[in-house]
Amino acid sequence: MNIGDKAPEVLGINEKGEEILLSHYEGKKLVLYFYPKDNTSGCTAEACSLRDNYAALRKQGYEVIGVSVDSEASHRKFIEKYELPFPLIADTDKKLVEAMGVWGEKSMYGRKYMGTFRTTFLINEEGIIERIFLPKEIKTKTHGEQILENI
Repeated sequence: MNIGDKAPEVLGINEKGEEILLSHYEGKKLVLYFYPKDNTSGCTAEACSLRDNYAALRKQGYEVIGVSVDSEASHRKFIEKYELPFPLIADTDKKLVEAMGVWGEKSMYGRKYMGTFRTTFLINEEGIIERIFLPKEIKTKTHGEQILENI
């Protein structure tokens, strides 16, 4: 996906087992952020930064949705543990990560594996991607502020 592209209509299933559609957010702007794994240090820092800046983001007209390939149960625990005020999509079938182009081969300590590239999409009221934060740009501890500075 690139700037100017329309985001997919079906975003996935949230932590409550509910289907989340792009059209549910018609007329609102979205922060759609993809992260590798619940309860890991970088992903927790990023989620907490978005939580801490959630009111300011909403004041700017944005809703926040997180996405990882973790299960609904994992997302429920993550939300409860860190009091996250936004939904998390359990993309266990990897449809959304693949559609958005954020799933691919990664490498850690010389080991290669498939995983999610930490990426954030800012989507306008019509569902069009306006800004993409790439993995190397994202500062997990201050990502909420980083988004606010760029909107």
